[in-house]
Amino acid sequence: MEATNLLYRDPALYDVIQSDSTGAGMCQSLIETYRPDARTLLDFGCGTGRDLEILAKRFECTGLDLQPGMVDYAHRARPELDIRIGDMRTARLRQRTDVVTCMGNSLAYVHGNNEITQAFATFAAHAQRGSLLILCSPVAPITSTEPMTAMVDTPSGPATVTVRHEWDLRTQINTMHRHWALPSGDEAQDEIRRRVLFPRELEQYAEGVGFEILNMTDSSGGTLAGPTAYTVARYT
Repeated sequence: MEATNLLYRDPALYDVIQSDSTGAGMCQSLIETYRPDARTLLDFGCGTGRDLEILAKRFECTGLDLQPGMVDYAHRARPELDIRIGDMRTARLRQRTDVVTCMGNSLAYVHGNNEITQAFATFAAHAQRGSLLILCSPVAPITSTEPMTAMVDTPSGPATVTVRHEWDLRTQINTMHRHWALPSGDEAQDEIRRRVLFPRELEQYAEGVGFEILNMTDSSGGTLAGPTAYTVARYT
């Protein structure tokens, strides 16, 4: 993913651009509603730990991310957090927590059906009876091929990013092509491929490993990111 995503190659830039704490706030709200006594939380795809930093004010948290660069940055920026390198398809920490989360569209980077099944098996392996699973993932494609342009703030000043989307119905993968005009005058391009899991698919994957869906909540992914949803389920 680092090879194709500019923000993953530059975790400090990622941390600034992805500084919105909406995900952590939504997660806390769902826990308050469905498991207010929760004490422990495990987050898959935690990135630089920006959401985990907020959640750790209330919960005993552990975070995993596949990318060593993101984890190294998290250790420097947030040394108080327990963040480890781990793959959501295969990780086994030998611990079960009250809440398992996978936010920031991390699940969408797992594309194959077998790999998605593996990821849900990992979620179940770290849950116990009554544990919550909270996911944030795209649930509908962006089918428009018209380029969109937006301004984003970076540590060096405003950058212009132009985005063009492609939708492959057969594979259910949305490809986002981005062109960056950076404050330095340099230009960069990157490409992000995300698997869209429709709501009934999410439900089937979750139920297949012992989770019962409690609720799905629409959430705008922003002008460039497209529609997402928060899914909350309970391990039975």
